[in-house]
Amino acid sequence: MKLGAQGWFSGVRRVVSPNYDTRPSHMPIRLLIIHSISLPLGEFGGDDVRRLFTNTLNPEDHPYFEQLRGLKVSSHFFIRRNGEIVQFVSCLHRAWHAGQSLWQGRTRCNDFSIGIEMEGSDYLPFDELQYRSLSKLTRRLQRAYRFSEIVGHADVAPGRKTDPGPFFDWERYLKSL
Repeated sequence: MKLGAQGWFSGVRRVVSPNYDTRPSHMPIRLLIIHSISLPLGEFGGDDVRRLFTNTLNPEDHPYFEQLRGLKVSSHFFIRRNGEIVQFVSCLHRAWHAGQSLWQGRTRCNDFSIGIEMEGSDYLPFDELQYRSLSKLTRRLQRAYRFSEIVGHADVAPGRKTDPGPFFDWERYLKSL
């Protein structure tokens, strides 16, 4: 797994999302934001996260999806329960993952962050394979971008978001780096 000049990693599956734009010029990437997602809520292994990030999710396929109608979101990376890493947006671009956000007095966290979605929920522990993939990916990203901080989505959008949730083992993850 190696980061290329265009911001894409070799050795990971690439699915290009249309939900990104250009970062502000001269904006260094200084923040890594960990998220969790499952679609439908609490269900793993399907293709609905890919569909959401590529604007092909059919709101008629599940009652939960109605609230996602017209939503345009993405993340740079998605780590499945089996540890597979999927990259949706080049690290050089601004993925639409944090939404309205604030960190250390700075708004618009998407401008200076990379987002990693873990397939999970607030109700179940994450898988060992996911932690391994997340650690490996984070170490590679740290070499390229020298993050000053790693936080959860709940940290940059308190009261609005809860992910990666209470079952994400921050101590284990940070020790692995």
